[in-house]
Amino acid sequence: MLSQFMVLFGFFALVLVSIVWINKAVRMFDRLIGDGQPAWVFVEFTALTLPGVIGVVLPIAAFAAAVYVVNRLSSESELTVMQATGYSPLRLARPVLVFGVIVAVMMSLLAHYLIPGSLSQLRLRQDEVSRNISAKLLSDGEFLHPAPGITFYIREITQTGELRDVFLSDRRDPEAPVTYTSSRAYLVQEGGGTRLVMVSGLAQNIGADQNRLFTTYFDDFSYDISSLVSRDVVNLDEVAFANTLEMLRDPEAVATRTGTTYGTVMSQTHGRITAALLCVIAALVGFCTLLVGAHSRFGVWRQVLLAFGLLVGIKIVESIVVAPVLLNGALWPLLYLPVLLGLVLSGLLLSIASHPGVWRRLMGRGRRSAEVAS
Repeated sequence: MLSQFMVLFGFFALVLVSIVWINKAVRMFDRLIGDGQPAWVFVEFTALTLPGVIGVVLPIAAFAAAVYVVNRLSSESELTVMQATGYSPLRLARPVLVFGVIVAVMMSLLAHYLIPGSLSQLRLRQDEVSRNISAKLLSDGEFLHPAPGITFYIREITQTGELRDVFLSDRRDPEAPVTYTSSRAYLVQEGGGTRLVMVSGLAQNIGADQNRLFTTYFDDFSYDISSLVSRDVVNLDEVAFANTLEMLRDPEAVATRTGTTYGTVMSQTHGRITAALLCVIAALVGFCTLLVGAHSRFGVWRQVLLAFGLLVGIKIVESIVVAPVLLNGALWPLLYLPVLLGLVLSGLLLSIASHPGVWRRLMGRGRRSAEVAS
């Protein structure tokens, strides 16, 4: 059973990751390629988003694998044979628990190390790309605004890198706006900066005091465009990038350093732990729910719907308990309520599957008591 769980888990994880990842990659492709970035930047960015995508789909893949395996065992009567040979529902749940723990370990590696590291690296690369002046300016046929007060236009970019029919408007100083036009221009790296060298052009200045236009023709003119991009240091002091052990040791210090609240730090810290535990819960709930009920030639679709409903309910509880913790970090134990609820539901379902006669008698007595009372 464990081998079947792992095989089906890998299949569902691959399919779900592909769907979500492709959806993100298409949006990122339009943005990066449209900004003039090379293809390798797109590949790097999509690879850095992959750990976060995997972290989202792992619990769903674990749940789907557990449900699918039990459904197949039930439809092929293998589950009935195993139960007839003396395997109790609790014994059958052992490989599911081991499977859930394996998935939880994978999720822990993602939540505590890979996802924070990939997010911080992605932020660094985004900052580097935003500082890439050539990528900001090398886009022909459209008006660009690389900085406030700057408008830049190129009619055509040749294969040799020559810019033709360039328009540059500098209105950063309202008292002295300048407009440059040239038939040809080149981007040149010089002294760690970037300069726009315009050839055969015209500079137009408007004198605000005299309300007159002054024009200057030039054969070549160099314009420093390095200042068009902000040189602020990228901020990596965010809770999403912080180390889990550091947040557990001194959450107040992390909250002060990142400029957030104590509740946000505790929600992030224990949210990473509960994300791994919920992988175990998803597998157990899916498995235990399908054990309930008698064998039917119509399948176990009712149990599948019930398992899906229980999982949705657990996720709703998970989203509800986050808000109080954000307001008051001392309430962080509430984040483990979905895990506790999942364990209780799994235990209850296993008890029903282990003693179906007892539960039928209890339900029968309950119905008779209700009829007598009515």
